[in-house]
Amino acid sequence: MTLKIETLNPVRSFKGRGAETVVAAAREKGASRMVCASAGNLGQALTYSGTRRGLDVTVVAACTANPLKLRRITDLGAQVRLEGEDIEDARLLAREIAETEGAYLVEDSLDLATCEGAATIGLELVRDDPALDVVLVAVGGGAMASGVGYVVRSLAGHAQVIGVQPAGAPAMSLSWRRGTVVETDRIETIADGAAGRCPIPEVLDDLLVVLDDMTLVGEDSIKAGMRALHEHAGLVVEPSAALGIAAVLEQPERFAGRRVTTILCGSNVEPADFAQWVLEPSAGTSRR
Repeated sequence: MTLKIETLNPVRSFKGRGAETVVAAAREKGASRMVCASAGNLGQALTYSGTRRGLDVTVVAACTANPLKLRRITDLGAQVRLEGEDIEDARLLAREIAETEGAYLVEDSLDLATCEGAATIGLELVRDDPALDVVLVAVGGGAMASGVGYVVRSLAGHAQVIGVQPAGAPAMSLSWRRGTVVETDRIETIADGAAGRCPIPEVLDDLLVVLDDMTLVGEDSIKAGMRALHEHAGLVVEPSAALGIAAVLEQPERFAGRRVTTILCGSNVEPADFAQWVLEPSAGTSRR
C-alpha cells in the first residue's frame, strides 16, 4: 500500500494546494478581503496563502471546531468568527459576510479552484505509479475527491477511485448512492475534516462522474487506522487522514493483492485527542 503524505507543509494538510490556486484567482479579480467557512484546514491554508499576498482573511467556524486548528488560524493572521454547531451553520454566516461586506467568498469544493488545486495530487499519483489499481480518498465537501477523481479517470482509467466517509457523517455517500442530494440531521464523528450534513449539488454531480464507489467506515476503524499509521509509519495524522486505512481494515479481502494508494490529507490534531484515540485507545470515548 502506498501512502500519499500531504501533511509535511506549512498548513499540515492538502488544502494548501487549493488555497494557492484560489488566492491567485482572487488577486486577479482585485479582491482585498476573503472569507470562508472551515472546519479548520481550509481556514489555515487560505490564511497562510492570503496574508502572504496582503489579503485580509476572515474564517467562520462552528463553535465546536477543533481548538488547535482555530489557534493556528489566528496565529497565521486571520479573523475568526464562531457560529453555530457545525460547518453548515458556519457556511451560512460566511455567505452573509460576503454579501453584506463585499468579501471574496471561498466555498470549498464549490469553488473550482479548490478542486483544481487538489487535482495536482492526482497528477503526482499517476506519475509516480501508473499501474495503481485503487485510490482511496477521504470525502468531506468533495474538493479532493472530485479533483483527484477527475485526473485519475482521465489519465489512469483502469484505476478505481473510491470515496471514504465516516459513518457518522454519511450525507455525501448517501447522496452519491441515490443520485440526488440527501441531507442529514447531525454529525457524529471525530473526523471533523470530513464532516458535513448538506452536500453541494454541483459537487455531487461531479462525484457521480468521477468516483467508482463510496464506502463508510466506523469510528473504531478510524482510530485503528490512526494507530496503524503511527505504529507502522511513524506518522501523526488527524482522523480524516485515516479514512482510507480504515476502509482497508474493514474490507481487507476487497483490497488484497491490489496496488492501493490512500491520501493522508491532514495532521492537525490536538495532542490530547491523539493520545486518547491512538496512544491510550482504552482510556475512553472521543470528545464527541
